[in-house]
Amino acid sequence: MFARNQSKRWSRTLVLAFSITVLCMLFSSTVSAQTWNKRTSVTFSGPVEIPGVGAQVLPAGTYVFRLLDSQSDRHIVQVFNKDESQLYATILAIPNYRIQATDKTVMTFAERAAGEPQAIRAWFYPGDNSGQEFVYPKKRAVELAKITNQSVLYVPDEVAPNIVAPVKTATEPPVIALKEAPVAAVKPTGETVAIAEVVVPPPVLATGLPKTAGNLPLLALMGLLFIATGFSLKKTLCVRSY
Repeated sequence: MFARNQSKRWSRTLVLAFSITVLCMLFSSTVSAQTWNKRTSVTFSGPVEIPGVGAQVLPAGTYVFRLLDSQSDRHIVQVFNKDESQLYATILAIPNYRIQATDKTVMTFAERAAGEPQAIRAWFYPGDNSGQEFVYPKKRAVELAKITNQSVLYVPDEVAPNIVAPVKTATEPPVIALKEAPVAAVKPTGETVAIAEVVVPPPVLATGLPKTAGNLPLLALMGLLFIATGFSLKKTLCVRSY
């Protein structure tokens, strides 16, 4: 009878430990996914211009920004409506850097005259020093640079249709065309300059853990949990059998 009770207790403990492990893994996966795609819900109180064909203006409202791909020095940002049922743009972005990170989403704009839609310039995810500097089609970039008196990143105009093309993965032709397009910057004078004169690159870290090391602390914790559980049960069995 005693052995049977101990066996049941052992089974219940294993089930509990396994359940905790699964929950930890699920939570870790969810957090990792949200961190990777930087999904952010943003509400604009007025109309906002985003890259597109011509001047693409979003009316006041709530929109979702998220990364489709961030595996290189060129990132792809997608802009959806509130429930993500409609895609407005798939935008090429170049990583830009800020010294002071904040705990809230930050959108920067190339300000225009009162009453005119503000043209979105960059998006910074909460806690990140590195953000997304948006790239406009050349014709619109030249216009915005003159209007805002700021330099604007651009790609050739023939790439513009890819910004509004419906895409779901980073391997589709419109996304590849965006990532392979030459990028430069235009000054308010109309002069073309290298993007290095506009975008601040992130500082180079001397050392760092590989990305795959992100879950190692969690795995170590789960291993310790099982070991501690095993020792506890073994001690209980020894004491009672004596």
